[in-house]
Amino acid sequence: MRKKYAVFFIVWFFNFAFSQKEITVTGIVIDARTQNPLENVVVTIQNTAVMQLTSKTGKFELHIFPKKEQLLLLRSQGYKDFLLKVQSNAGQNIDLGILQLEDTYSDEVPAALITLSDSDFSDDNSSSEMTSGLLQSSKDAFMLASAFNWGQARFRIRGLDSENGTMMLNGMAMNKIYDGRPQWSNWGGLNNVLRNQEFSVGAAASNYTFGGILGTQQIFTRASLYRKGTSLTFSGSNTTYTWRGIGTYASGMNASGWAYAISAGKRWADEGYFEGTNFNADSFFLSVEKKLNNKHSVNFTGFYTPNSRGKNSANTNEVTGLMNEKYNSYWGFQNGEKRNARVKNVEEPLVMLNHYFKIDDKTNLNSAIMYQFGKVGNSNIDYQNAESPDPVYYKKLPSYFSSLYAKDQGEFSGEFTPDYENADKNKIALLANPQIDWNKMYFANQKVGPNGFEPSQSHYVLYEDRTDDQTFAISSNLNTQLSSNISFDGGFTFKKLKSHNFQYLLDLLGGEYFEDIDPFYKGNLSQSDLQNPNRKVKKGDTYGYNFNFLANTLDVFTQFRFTYNKTEFFLAQSYSVSDYQREGLYQNGLYPTTSLGKSENVNFENFGFKGGFTYKVSGKQLLFFNAAHLTRAPSLRNTFSNSRLNNSIVDGIESENITSAEANYVYRSAKLKLRLTAYYTLIKNTSKTSFFYAEGIFDNGAGYDATDAFVSQTLTKLDKKNTGAELSFEYQISSTFKTNLSAAFGNYIYSSNPNVMITNDANMAKDGVQTTFNFGESYLKNYKQPGMPQQAYSFGLEYRDPKFWWLGANINYLAESYIDVSPISRTSQFYINPANGFPFPEATSERGNELLKQEKFNPITLLNLSGGKSWRIRKKYIGLFASVNNVLDLVYKTGGFEQARNANFRALNQDVSSGTPSFGPKYYYGYGRTYFLNLTIGL
Repeated sequence: MRKKYAVFFIVWFFNFAFSQKEITVTGIVIDARTQNPLENVVVTIQNTAVMQLTSKTGKFELHIFPKKEQLLLLRSQGYKDFLLKVQSNAGQNIDLGILQLEDTYSDEVPAALITLSDSDFSDDNSSSEMTSGLLQSSKDAFMLASAFNWGQARFRIRGLDSENGTMMLNGMAMNKIYDGRPQWSNWGGLNNVLRNQEFSVGAAASNYTFGGILGTQQIFTRASLYRKGTSLTFSGSNTTYTWRGIGTYASGMNASGWAYAISAGKRWADEGYFEGTNFNADSFFLSVEKKLNNKHSVNFTGFYTPNSRGKNSANTNEVTGLMNEKYNSYWGFQNGEKRNARVKNVEEPLVMLNHYFKIDDKTNLNSAIMYQFGKVGNSNIDYQNAESPDPVYYKKLPSYFSSLYAKDQGEFSGEFTPDYENADKNKIALLANPQIDWNKMYFANQKVGPNGFEPSQSHYVLYEDRTDDQTFAISSNLNTQLSSNISFDGGFTFKKLKSHNFQYLLDLLGGEYFEDIDPFYKGNLSQSDLQNPNRKVKKGDTYGYNFNFLANTLDVFTQFRFTYNKTEFFLAQSYSVSDYQREGLYQNGLYPTTSLGKSENVNFENFGFKGGFTYKVSGKQLLFFNAAHLTRAPSLRNTFSNSRLNNSIVDGIESENITSAEANYVYRSAKLKLRLTAYYTLIKNTSKTSFFYAEGIFDNGAGYDATDAFVSQTLTKLDKKNTGAELSFEYQISSTFKTNLSAAFGNYIYSSNPNVMITNDANMAKDGVQTTFNFGESYLKNYKQPGMPQQAYSFGLEYRDPKFWWLGANINYLAESYIDVSPISRTSQFYINPANGFPFPEATSERGNELLKQEKFNPITLLNLSGGKSWRIRKKYIGLFASVNNVLDLVYKTGGFEQARNANFRALNQDVSSGTPSFGPKYYYGYGRTYFLNLTIGL
């Protein structure tokens, strides 16, 4: 262990001795149109820690080491970045004179569009990795295409989940310990105050963290960075929300050293693009800074963004054929209004205190304390001793009588007789009543009394899967210029999480109480909590499951950058420790000895190394290469195999092993911007836990009386390999016309056969009976990773008139998108008849390959149009932006998954052979033709 630490911290012992004389760089920054001086413009020297804000008169003064050529960057919200080469002759001071910044005008309006494709708006599948969730407005043509044009089809940059990127707020990493991903809805509606950002893509260097292989996004909310003034934004759309309004004000730094920025917004929709998807969100933001002196400033940031959205269902082809692509089975009418049973509610306010310490002209220290708390709830209907309220429950579909479930010759005989008469009856009933019947559930929860209908025991209730998190974190980040050629970045982040997870009763639906039992079991086995048996729970009570996740993480990184005339390179190292534990608050009847109290501590220790090299071919051309190798702790959610019921830790869980490399060629001139990238990523030893009901999965030899069971499935040792290339091309045809071309060509596959473990809780009904079964390897190697197009192409034209209006059009082609396959169907158990333990006689390799072939979705072509106009009226700015996406109103699938219920060859073969399988794959659909209007007023 000492050797590991010695290797990690050896860079701390480097000693540098340089004696170059400093020079002074001065200048004045003004507004190009009004010719007024600009205060609080951020002035930096690229690849150094030298930074200063302009004064009230727009002046700045920097002290730097002279070198052949350096780049000075001016950045201010609402203005285009200004980059200037700085060169000293014989060590003389430099006066740059007056520097003019241009308004972004309509450029700042399209950035507001990103909230529309926020990944969190989609249902709970793999969409949280969508590129558009980055809230970014990068000028790179490829990145813009990824967010604005391809994001609607769930495109992911390099096929990577968002857990592979690092989201930072004022130097603090915001990725959740639970799943490693940012909670995008925490930032919803804050677009106007989140535009001060910096990005590093892939394994490139970042000043603030070691980062992930997808890149790093740093958002700054320091009050003095905001441009003084008021901004009002009004939007309309037919996607997730219908209307939006945002108001923002920034004071600028006053003579007493105070600055503040405030923002408030509202987004809502009675119904979004899909049926029954209501949406309601508020956003409140405050940033206050106090400049104590020339070296010390303190900044407080706080925001609260409560939001609620109704989800939309994934549907089989049978259901979509009977209804339509917008059909959503999660809602029904109640008292004449649409009510969605599956609603996601997020309320997680955050407060952060930052201390900015300018130690000297070359060294800055940023330290932060953060506390985030609140709740995330996902509602659903629970029911006991009653039929399913789901209008498309498999027994209510025509296929129930026309496929496998019309069998009349025994469970696994392989013979069945379709019942078309009853199939037609089911079809008529579904078309007549395609939604949830809320009134029927209320009626079922009442009884006839002396005064008419009275509340009784509820057979149906509305509940929430709740997570109440409390996260405390501290961080510190040091940036220093060691010499004219060498800079150092280093820092640490410590997080402490207490996550309360429980089932919360929202609504008794007209009843008096609900029994806290599992009706599928008897006696003690049915009890959620043996210490409080046979509880009658009411609104506001916790029931079902109740436990805490406890976690502590520490991340440390160091980084050295070396900058010379023709070359640059960097070396970075990271060290992290993760400590996880589950604390059960209920003594579950199925697991009386392993459910209550604390589990064992699960500890992971990880290291990471990355580096990069840049060669400046000329002033217009760059070649650079970045590579990283690191290990990463599994997420908290994938560490425990069945956290709702017991303390069991996934057998064989270990840290993930990640290797990534990329090579880039960049050409930039006044007219042409070009980037060509090739990349390779290998992620090994990932794990994943899921739950489902499987039929024909167990045999008598396993000690279980039935072949069907509700099980948990855990995959371990799953490897993923992502390779591909990216092209970003932009050419200024004339002063008004510009064209762009973007292309992504990837090959994202599973590169191993993971191990499958199945846990059957019902086996606890027998003393000493095995509950976890090793199903061996799942033959997933070379299957495609699901959920995103692996190829994407975009071509666009844009016209910008000198009178500040513009029009743009682009055509997009996306292909090679695949369904999420069922791992259990790819094990050797798939071919075994659970009734006798022998292979199915009718099973052939040809038919098996046909049944298990991964479905590839049809390629899609999307035409998008956009335009805008801006005005300057009495020093006030007005900007109008409009867009129409999917102009041709194409219907297309964005993703889907195989249902794992048919867990053996005969069951799946019979279901598929019917033509309308009861448990066919379920699909998600993209938006059809949509529009977005945005009006911004700057006062």
